[in-house]
Amino acid sequence: MASAHVCENGVELGKQLCSFVVDRYTEAVEARGSFHIAVSGGSLPKFLAGLSKRLDIDWSKWWVYFCDERHVSNTDPDSNYGSLKKVLLTQITIPENQILKINPDVSVEQAAQEYETALRTQLPSLQLDLALCGMGPDGHTCSLFPGHSLLKEETLLIAPISDSPKPPPCRITMTLPLLRKCHWIAFVVTGESKVSMVVAALEGGEQQDTPPAGLVAPDSGRLHWFMDKAAAAGLQRH
Repeated sequence: MASAHVCENGVELGKQLCSFVVDRYTEAVEARGSFHIAVSGGSLPKFLAGLSKRLDIDWSKWWVYFCDERHVSNTDPDSNYGSLKKVLLTQITIPENQILKINPDVSVEQAAQEYETALRTQLPSLQLDLALCGMGPDGHTCSLFPGHSLLKEETLLIAPISDSPKPPPCRITMTLPLLRKCHWIAFVVTGESKVSMVVAALEGGEQQDTPPAGLVAPDSGRLHWFMDKAAAAGLQRH
């Protein structure tokens, strides 16, 4: 069962999300000595900007991954790494070797394979402390799109995709088996264009009608959804 946090606006959502992330960081460091977090792109990174003002974070304990990444240069406007760098990474001091970026100079298939190998090396347990996911108006999350074969992937933890219905077409993405291993997962969803998919993900009935975002839940961890009032408007209880 997901815990829903409905915020008055984006500013309030950012404050609540940053406090939530810091709580997860504190728990992880106390329990395991480090904090492994995966971040999505889109509008999500801007809600993390407030973390740069926190004085209670030892950034050397952080390891950063990306829930999905476009197969583009790290300086390309479409790069999820670039988006996070712009709003947060340039303001803090996470060691560069603790930020796992895509290799854009190889094929998308090899880039996915290299990313999974690096993930397995850096995090042998394969259990991320926290994954921050977004959701598109079609219900996709990471680069897992409605009706796509990757929703049935059971072996790969990081998969290539070369036919994304949303440009750019070539990407790599975390798959459901990896996401379900997480200690915590938090969705960040805003805007009235997401109303119907929020309802389908959180209150939907038949599984075949569940959008990809609704299929993401930790096997033994905890799931939270952070939304503004516009996105949560269709929920029966919030």
